[in-house]
Amino acid sequence: TVTMDDVDRIKGTGSRLAVGSRLSRANMLHIALMSSENRAASALGRNYPGGRRAFIEAMNAKARMLGMWSTHFYDSTGLNPRNVSSAHDLAKLAAAASTYPLIRQYTASEQSLVRNGKRQLHYRNSNSLVREGQWPILVSKTGYIREAGRCLVMGTKVGTEPVIMVLLHADTTTQRVADAKKIKSWLETSGRMSLTAQSTPPAKHF
Repeated sequence: TVTMDDVDRIKGTGSRLAVGSRLSRANMLHIALMSSENRAASALGRNYPGGRRAFIEAMNAKARMLGMWSTHFYDSTGLNPRNVSSAHDLAKLAAAASTYPLIRQYTASEQSLVRNGKRQLHYRNSNSLVREGQWPILVSKTGYIREAGRCLVMGTKVGTEPVIMVLLHADTTTQRVADAKKIKSWLETSGRMSLTAQSTPPAKHF
């Protein structure tokens, strides 16, 4: 259940999930990953065994286990500007996340219809590259706060080679998509098709 504790008081963002909305854990996870639904992400963290504090501790423990030494989490939504990471760390995170079938399924789906009481809510993927269907997107996550700009992390394939792209601090959503397409074009024309989570090409900001 979404409560007043899930209302964003840091950035003042809105949500289609009114206080009192009740969704399954699966639906909350789906729209949090696919559509960056912040109240869903908050509710998931709050309902974690041990509560929000235990959830954040688990997030940071996972980051250390993955060798994400430049990363520290302060909340489950990403809205707190004290959340920090690096392009290198986010590539590690994407590589690890892509090994979970449910995360791949939810982040790479184009849309979802979610029942909220008598209402049916239609959510779309916040990564327009998934909706365009021109690339095989294996895992994907967008993000935005003013301090970080428009960000995109995704695992895909260029030709037959797996590629992880991390684009940070774009000025607009259109720009981050254009940057991703430029990287794909650069890879195809340069013949450099051996990208891994440890080696990412220049983009908007790393």
